Amino acid sequence: MNGHSRDDGFDGLDTLAEHEEFLPQKTGVKKETRFTDFEGKTSFGMSVFNLSNAIMGSGILGLAFAMSNTGIILFLSIVAGESILHSRLITLAYASCFFSGIRAYEQLGNRAFGAPGKMLAACIITIHNIGAMSSYLFIVKSELPLVIIAFLGKQTNTGEWFMNGNYLIMIVSVLVILPLALMKRLGYLGYTSGFSLSCMVFFLISVIYKKFNTLCTLEHEYHNMTPIAHTHTDINGTDDSCEAKLFTVNSQTAYTVPILAFAFVCHPEVLPIYTELRDATKKRMQNVANVSVLAMFVMYLLTALFGYLTFYGNVESELLHTYSREGRLDVLVLCVRVAVLMAVTLTVPVVLFPIRRALLQILFPEKPFSWFVHIGIAFCLIFVVNLLVIFVPSIRDIFGLIGATSAPCLIFILPGVFYIRIVPEDHEALLSRPKIQAACFAALGVLFMIMSLSFIIIDWVTGESRSGGGH
Repeated sequence: MNGHSRDDGFDGLDTLAEHEEFLPQKTGVKKETRFTDFEGKTSFGMSVFNLSNAIMGSGILGLAFAMSNTGIILFLSIVAGESILHSRLITLAYASCFFSGIRAYEQLGNRAFGAPGKMLAACIITIHNIGAMSSYLFIVKSELPLVIIAFLGKQTNTGEWFMNGNYLIMIVSVLVILPLALMKRLGYLGYTSGFSLSCMVFFLISVIYKKFNTLCTLEHEYHNMTPIAHTHTDINGTDDSCEAKLFTVNSQTAYTVPILAFAFVCHPEVLPIYTELRDATKKRMQNVANVSVLAMFVMYLLTALFGYLTFYGNVESELLHTYSREGRLDVLVLCVRVAVLMAVTLTVPVVLFPIRRALLQILFPEKPFSWFVHIGIAFCLIFVVNLLVIFVPSIRDIFGLIGATSAPCLIFILPGVFYIRIVPEDHEALLSRPKIQAACFAALGVLFMIMSLSFIIIDWVTGESRSGGGH
């Protein structure tokens, strides 16, 4: 499967899709099912790193802005509820994998709805993850020149080629992202994922430190400055600039709900991580999911809380740009920028793996593993994403459209309907509690999609910017 040989743990579609030994036994004691044709070698800790890295997205930079539009209590309630919800949705994703023995999202679609389901799942994963890769490289494009300028002790961009974000993303893609994307298995990226998470922990520690060393004195700067037409200069519309709100509702509050929901999207990466997990049982994978979601919940909450309590109503849609108001040459802010750049750069290869898997399912479903195809797809994907980031001047609306359509499908709709269709009725009746919950999740995904698309249309009609980040 996915263009890999049997020695690598991947069968052809015809042999893999219908293995009866993967189904629960009707008689005797039900045993925990493993992938009998593939022995995972990735440790529990590395799996947690990979899943946590897949969950954590660039939207962490916009969570303080989201809290400024909801208030502390409402934000806490939403994030806590969504953490529990996403932990359950991750369970549905690998439960379908467990009952069918299928290790790819695309093949779950094939088992559930045939060829159209397979094609739909592959296209959704490809579109969504290309958007995610682009968002990470956009951060590199905008932040890396500022880091270089600061290292050179300059105050402005003097126009040299090494300060041009377009050139820099190509260099980073060739020297860092492409070599990591050529790894044969996702489990090998556990070390880089751990380092990436360490960088974001440093970012969190710095946000907490800056809270106690920064005065909320930016109010007059914002009121006296001429508005700049940048996505990074979206300031919260609350009247009290330096006063914490426990609960608030404004014109942007409802738009932050889908943003927070999408902050936990990681479902395309769940199945390859489950496949490569050592001693891959349902309980062990559930523990991986629980630890990963809990870790990201704590990081999200603390980042949003201390970022918000630093700038209150003055917080921008990207937190690092708010710190830049204090002075571009702030050493700690410079170190934080470097850490965030390393984190998002090392996340790109993790996001690329599911896209390559989806394309292999579409283009080469039964072909054995080929280094030529493996390398070629990685190179083409990185090339296309670079072109997208370089030549599209404003991609906010494109990302919004992708996030409003593909993200609800990956998070809510596909896991729910796959679970209903794949889990045998002799194991769980159609009206059983798990399947009713799965149907409710799918309905919730449709609701999120309608709501998100509605806000995007409002944005287009009114010309206002309500977005504070994304996955």
